[in-house]
Amino acid sequence: MDLSNYPLELTGPDVPMVRFMNVTKRYGTLTVLDELNLDVAAGEMVSVIGPSGSGKTTVLRMLMTLETIDDGVIYVDGKPLTHMPKGNRLVRADAKHLRRARSSIGMCFQHFNLFPHMTALQNCMEGPVQVLGLSRREAQERSENLLEMVGMIDKKDQHPSRLSGGQQQRVAIARALAMRPKVMLFDEVTSALDPEVIGEVTAVIRKLVAEHQLTMLMVTHQMGFARDISDRICFFFKGRIEEQGAPDQFFGNPQRERTRQFLSAVKAAD
Repeated sequence: MDLSNYPLELTGPDVPMVRFMNVTKRYGTLTVLDELNLDVAAGEMVSVIGPSGSGKTTVLRMLMTLETIDDGVIYVDGKPLTHMPKGNRLVRADAKHLRRARSSIGMCFQHFNLFPHMTALQNCMEGPVQVLGLSRREAQERSENLLEMVGMIDKKDQHPSRLSGGQQQRVAIARALAMRPKVMLFDEVTSALDPEVIGEVTAVIRKLVAEHQLTMLMVTHQMGFARDISDRICFFFKGRIEEQGAPDQFFGNPQRERTRQFLSAVKAAD
């Protein structure tokens, strides 16, 4: 991969918080992402939608460095994430660089991934103590503030097995925020929940949007939620962005035939 044309660092007045520059991901002969170019501005909320296999979740997994990329470069806050400077050129990032770069990104998964042997409070404190080096007192204060924000302070001493799915997901959001990320990623955070508790999780995400200057990317199948909460919708199809735009324009007047087909199919399924 020739990296000579990629900058060591993004500079200027309008540097995006996240930039995918010509990013390609392959599994053997299957191209999952095909020269993806996508900017996400600081404080912007972008929802990624599309049919299964379109590359949506791969976008998040690459940002979490859970997947390597085959071509291109990903930048976060102007710095390369997937690569690192060596002299006057970029080379593939080593493990140390990835750990440092990943610290500015938080992710909430579909299946919570809470530590079962820890209480809600301990789950939130673990990362700040072990990774950020906070004292236990500092970590506890930060974690309790976040649990209060997500409406879970009264459950702080409960283990995950004693919490409902919606409650576990709210703790997972607080845990991710305890690391003070610049970018938050949400991967189908409501799809494993019962319909009656989806509202409590979406309310927390709405609160984050309203009160915190977080940059967010969310993969979701919930079109109504995406429309309400997003600044921009990106529709992926066959590893490319087929169409993108502000929610009212995207849902009210889609320009591409494939987009119209997808939205019609989703509406029929509802």
